[in-house]
Amino acid sequence: MYIFEWLNNQLLKMEWLSNLVKLLVENVFGLSISDRLGGSIHFFIYDVIKIFILLSVLIFSISYIQSFFPPERTRKILGRFNGITANILGALLGTITPFCSCSSIPIFIGFTSAGLPIGVTFSFLISSPLVDLASVLLLASIFNWKIAFAYVVVGLVLAVIGGSLISKMKLEKYVESFVYSNKVMDVEQEELTVKDRVHYSREQVIEIIQKVWLYILIGVGIGAAIHNWIPEPVISAVLGQDKWYSVLLATIVGVPMYADIFGTLPIAEALVLKGVGIGTALAFMMAVTALSLPSMILLKKVVKTKLLLTFAGIVTIGILIIGYTFNAFGYLLI
Repeated sequence: MYIFEWLNNQLLKMEWLSNLVKLLVENVFGLSISDRLGGSIHFFIYDVIKIFILLSVLIFSISYIQSFFPPERTRKILGRFNGITANILGALLGTITPFCSCSSIPIFIGFTSAGLPIGVTFSFLISSPLVDLASVLLLASIFNWKIAFAYVVVGLVLAVIGGSLISKMKLEKYVESFVYSNKVMDVEQEELTVKDRVHYSREQVIEIIQKVWLYILIGVGIGAAIHNWIPEPVISAVLGQDKWYSVLLATIVGVPMYADIFGTLPIAEALVLKGVGIGTALAFMMAVTALSLPSMILLKKVVKTKLLLTFAGIVTIGILIIGYTFNAFGYLLI
């Protein structure tokens, strides 16, 4: 148990990095990390480096696994199943695709035009930006393993239930006709060598880092400001765990924003450290990643208003339920 705790602290939480950054701030910058400015600089440098290291390693590993399951092969696998089993597989597939919601939509179009039920594709669309293997380790590095696993479980449950409800409501006619008219060709996938898979994984790391680096910097910057500059009473007065509207407000505030889950994690970390309920922080994260306005605008290009509002309504209600549940029982996970 001690060995696991040591490995968790050094490899995941990177305490060694925190200590190095502390030395940098105190000995090179001449600041104390107990002061607001020094604490902000330490928070920013430490979190940025930690997230980029973990993200690069995780994206490479996930992409290597993903190279065995190109979209055509995945479509064929999903096509063998139906009902809730297919929804579960669609949601699980989303966990190994480290994409933001906007990046997931082209795959959603491909799956739908290939004849997969829209319920399955929506399960994928919900889980892909919301839950992935990288977020598990990053959540564990910031909070703990219990919270990380609980988040993944509720995210998958939301994806499965959301997709299943959309399937039961028979909303296929509310997908734009051009999606169904796209022709999907069965092309035999060329077998990749180990070198090819390594090259593909490295390219994925570069591509995804290029997409999310700015959001990470902004997210960590906001997190540093919340953690060191905004007094705890101010945050508690607005988003305190005793406020019945805190989860609802966090969800509403998250919708206009657009960021990857990796950019929202530092903000959630700072909020929780300031006394905000874990459910409120997670609701904010989920709203930003799954319901952001840019992704809704893009999704509106491929589905009609009724289906879009149904999707947004199901996900919103799910996020609110998850947020209030975590606030009520989150103490069991800390």
